[in-house]
Amino acid sequence: MRHLVSGRKLNRSASHRRAMLSNLAVSILDKERVTTTLAKAKEVRGVVERMITYGKKGDLHARRLAACRINDNTVLKKLFDDIAPGYKERNGGYTRVLKTEDRKGDCAPMAIIELVGRGHNDAVRKKGGAKKKSAKPKTAPHSAAKPEESAEPQAPETGETKD
Repeated sequence: MRHLVSGRKLNRSASHRRAMLSNLAVSILDKERVTTTLAKAKEVRGVVERMITYGKKGDLHARRLAACRINDNTVLKKLFDDIAPGYKERNGGYTRVLKTEDRKGDCAPMAIIELVGRGHNDAVRKKGGAKKKSAKPKTAPHSAAKPEESAEPQAPETGETKD
């Protein structure tokens, strides 16, 4: 039994799991949106949020702690200069996990993990959502929409007159 044992093993050794989560976190911070399996997305969420919290602190010790997980100096610079200052007013919840369709090959549940407030999705959400265009034009109420039907069928109008 796994009483009080947290975290997912993801069928990997500890060193492989740590390297995989670090690489995935670097990809998320670099591209700001990544598609992966649902279990990996839920697991890497904590790593990414911890890195952003280090970026918000901004001191030398936080930079060194973040550098332990982030191997890419350009991503580390982007984290401390661009990403973290955008979340100064937010207390956690820097990422969003959106479930998508299952993977075709092995039917694994897939998800998109993205940074909140940095993508196209958030711009649409702030404006009040994307408006769908309806196929039918809107009509007036039913009483005005249907003209009175007569008993006689109407002949199509042509340029000729009946005399």
